[in-house]
Amino acid sequence: MLSQTMKDALNQQVLMEAQSSQAYLAMGSWGEIQPGLKGVTQFFFRHSEEERMHMLKLIHYINERGGFAIIPKLEQPTLTFVSLKKAFEILLDHEIKVSNSINNLVDLALQEKDYATHNFLQWYVNEQMEEERLARECNDKLEMIGEDRSGLYLFDRDIMTMDAS
Repeated sequence: MLSQTMKDALNQQVLMEAQSSQAYLAMGSWGEIQPGLKGVTQFFFRHSEEERMHMLKLIHYINERGGFAIIPKLEQPTLTFVSLKKAFEILLDHEIKVSNSINNLVDLALQEKDYATHNFLQWYVNEQMEEERLARECNDKLEMIGEDRSGLYLFDRDIMTMDAS
């Protein structure tokens, strides 16, 4: 059984994962209207689906542990970006924010001696390490490319095969 504090905190994480999915969906839509960014578009759409899966995993866990998962109302995400580089900077910043939130949940689980939730959250800890690594890698590549259009072409091609899990 989850404490009320833990239920509330997990439901906040449901909101964060839903917002992540929406944000990456908006990035994908923006990417789709940019010329020549098919790979980037697929990356963002795939990333959005993964964040939705993260949200669903939390919803199921809350409900299975005797809580009630709240399906959150979402605010409109940012719809346009000044550059591809800026979009990926936002992605990295957001993933760091999600990692911090997961770490706070882990801390709460330990404080409450809720070892089942602590164990459940370890998947998210590992997932966030991978998410941050991938976002940093994309940012590093875009930094190296700068304004080089041929480099951007190669980045767009390569990102289709990058693991967004």
